[in-house]
Amino acid sequence: MSPIGKKGKKEIEELDMKKIFTAIACVTFLFLGTAVHAQQDPQFTMNMFNRLYANPGYAGSNNGICANVLHRQQWVGFEGRPVTTMANVDATVKALHGGVGISILSDGLGAQYSGGVNLSYAFRLDLGPGTLGIGVEGGVLFNTLHGEDLVAIQAGDPEILGLGTANGMAPDLGFGIYYHTDKLYAGISAKHLISPKIDFEFDGSSTYTVARHYYAMAGYTWDIDPVWSLSPSVFLKTDAASTQFDINVRALWKNMVWAGVSYRIDDAVGIMAGVNIKSFRVGYSYDVTTSGINNYSSGSHEIMLGYCYKLQSPISNQRYRNVRFL
Repeated sequence: MSPIGKKGKKEIEELDMKKIFTAIACVTFLFLGTAVHAQQDPQFTMNMFNRLYANPGYAGSNNGICANVLHRQQWVGFEGRPVTTMANVDATVKALHGGVGISILSDGLGAQYSGGVNLSYAFRLDLGPGTLGIGVEGGVLFNTLHGEDLVAIQAGDPEILGLGTANGMAPDLGFGIYYHTDKLYAGISAKHLISPKIDFEFDGSSTYTVARHYYAMAGYTWDIDPVWSLSPSVFLKTDAASTQFDINVRALWKNMVWAGVSYRIDDAVGIMAGVNIKSFRVGYSYDVTTSGINNYSSGSHEIMLGYCYKLQSPISNQRYRNVRFL
């Protein structure tokens, strides 16, 4: 048998890599009757604008009503690549001594679609120069497999084609602690505390287990001069099987225009930029993968839209003395 040439080998590799993402969704269902652990929560490069999703203790920390939407197209060039949209809103509610929030996730990967809705509450108290938020969240996760979008060569089993569309859902819980001052923030949290098990309609004995996730984040804003400031930050996510660790730094001009870089260890290098216009903000990031996937992908794109309406600061009870009324 003659050996495969370099060109033929490369074509085979490209074909296999393009199929792998649509195959991921169905591989988890090949062994019916067994519990399968899910992959990690979706990732974002501009994670500094997605703190509510990672930590419910963040809710109400901005003394206002704030909303953010992030949309990510990962590994462009792959068929069935991850496409993720995250929307969250949080608000300060003084009557509740804290804040409330809602996060909505939509995540597509080949023939598999997953998502969730979580409501969060954070009790806030003054601590030293800043504020501590202790938060909890609860909601529902759901998952859908579109069997009609699969072909036997991807599934490895022609029986997978007969599944049609399978759906499942399960409750979800999370907890987080978040501390911040005007210049610094730090938080730790845990999501999917009960390791939700999603039972699918086509076979009650088949479950999709979402692994418990742990998060840590921290950031600081350093005023270089009245015009420029620097904001380094770190973000860690792990499910005890694999870990994502991001190191970010952004430079801000007049707190209006910003640009920065991000490094995700053993995965990607990203550039990002954005602008703040009054209560609105918009941002964009582009990732270049540093792993072998870079040979088959043209990178990852991410956009962010945000709005924040600040509430009026409470009136101080401090008394002032005026010589007219002495």
